[in-house]
Amino acid sequence: MVSRIAAGLSAAAFAIFTPGVAAQPDNATHIPTEEILTVFQNLGETIDQQIRVVDIGDDINVAVGILKRVNTRTEGEEVTAIVHHRVTEVYYVLEGSGILVTGGDESDALEFPPDNSSVLILIGPSGRRTVVNGQEQTVKPGDIVVIPAGVPHGFRHIQDQVTYLSVRVDPDQTLPTGYAHPSIAD
Repeated sequence: MVSRIAAGLSAAAFAIFTPGVAAQPDNATHIPTEEILTVFQNLGETIDQQIRVVDIGDDINVAVGILKRVNTRTEGEEVTAIVHHRVTEVYYVLEGSGILVTGGDESDALEFPPDNSSVLILIGPSGRRTVVNGQEQTVKPGDIVVIPAGVPHGFRHIQDQVTYLSVRVDPDQTLPTGYAHPSIAD
């Protein structure tokens, strides 16, 4: 599986600007395939790990994470979804497929505690919702999905697994600027 992910990564180039002394960036951050694979291999029992969080200037961060979700099936119309209040996510699907549900009518709102490690490192202020009547789309390798902040999203059906990169735009720098996953930290 790692070789298939590495092949998928060769199609995705990540050059993320980092800030200089001025408000405009004067350099770029390279996230090599080896770092992505190292963090992927260190997922353990978690589904989401941040690789790096980069300050791109103008008080905005961009974070890159890798996620792997397995065997999800939701019967009926309801889907358990997550919503990020300030962070926009861009998914790039590397492997596997699933039905992603976005938007819809929300109920049963539950906010994540602000001191939760996922909120602090991965996704910023967020919560969980039950949604119905959302837009369903099958995602597969090579697909890109842009999920604006405030849009609930969750998977209805994952046959086996789906692995994807998440590029997170953090306009309020709620994520830790300069973060590097412990498995790749200098």
